[in-house]
Amino acid sequence: MSPYRSLYRQVLALLLLWTWALAGAWSADLEDIRARGELRHLGIPYANFVTGAGDGLDVELTQGFARYLGVRYQLVYSDFYSVIRDLLGKNVVRNGDAVDLEGDFPVRGDMIAAGFTVLPWRQQVLLYSEPIFPSQVMLIARADSPVRPIAGSDDLSSDIEETKALIKTHSLLVMEKTCLDPANYGLKGRGIELRAYTKSTNINEMVPALLNLDADLSLLDVPDLMIDMQKWAGKFKVIGPISEEQTLAAAFPKDAPRLREAYNDYLRQIKEDGTYDRLVQKYYPGIRRYFPAFFAPQ
Repeated sequence: MSPYRSLYRQVLALLLLWTWALAGAWSADLEDIRARGELRHLGIPYANFVTGAGDGLDVELTQGFARYLGVRYQLVYSDFYSVIRDLLGKNVVRNGDAVDLEGDFPVRGDMIAAGFTVLPWRQQVLLYSEPIFPSQVMLIARADSPVRPIAGSDDLSSDIEETKALIKTHSLLVMEKTCLDPANYGLKGRGIELRAYTKSTNINEMVPALLNLDADLSLLDVPDLMIDMQKWAGKFKVIGPISEEQTLAAAFPKDAPRLREAYNDYLRQIKEDGTYDRLVQKYYPGIRRYFPAFFAPQ
C-alpha cells in the first residue's frame, strides 16, 4: 500500500473521530433526535422512578415518549451530582442564588427523567416539562427519638417553621445537590449541625444511614418515604414538613425547546387516554391520598 494512501486513511479516521466528538459535544433538539433515530434518557436510580432494574415510572414514561417520536430508546444511568453535566456538557456551580456553567464534558443524554425536582436554581439552566409527579421534603427521625411529630395545622408555612425549630441542636443528615440539599430550605446558617451524606449519591440510602446512627434526624422526600415506610416499617417516624409541596418533571437543555414541547404534547395525550394513571398506580399506589389536589380531575 502506498504510504500516501495509508496517511490519507489515518487523517480521514481522525477527521471522522473529531466530527463524532463534536456531534456529542452539544445537546440535541427534536429534529436532531429524529435524524439520529435514538432518544437517550438520563436516569438516576431513585425510588420507583428509575429502579435500576430497567423499569420505573420515568423509565416507562420515557420509553413511551421514544415510541411517540418513532425513535429507539436508550437508558443512560447517571447520578444527582453528574446528571446536569451529562445533559449540558457543563459543570453546574452554585454561587448563592446564581448558577454558573463551567468546563467542557461529553454530552451523554438528551433529557433527564428521574423524579427530578423543579428547583429555582435548576430552572436557570434547564427547561422543565409540565409537572409529572408531586413531592415534598419531610423531616424524619428514628422511632426511638425523643423528637416528637408536630400536631399539624391548616397552615403549611407555620408547620414548616415548627418542624425546623425542632431540629435545634440535633444533627441533621442531608444530601447536597439533590432535593435534600439544606440550602434549598433555608437550613444553612441556622446553627444546625449538618451532616452531608457522601458515601453515595443514592437517596435510597438515607433511611438506612439514619438507622445506622449517622445523624439524629434526616431529610427525606415523600416518594422515597412511601417506599421506605413499607421497607423499614416501625423503624422511623415522620416529624413534619420541611418544604412546600414540590413538583417533579422531565428536564431538557435550554436549546431544546421543541423536544420539551413534544414531551408536553405526549404527556397530555397519555393523561387523556389513561396510560399515565395506570403507571402511577403501578409504581405509587396510594400517592393520591398524599396529594389529592395534584391528581384531581382537570
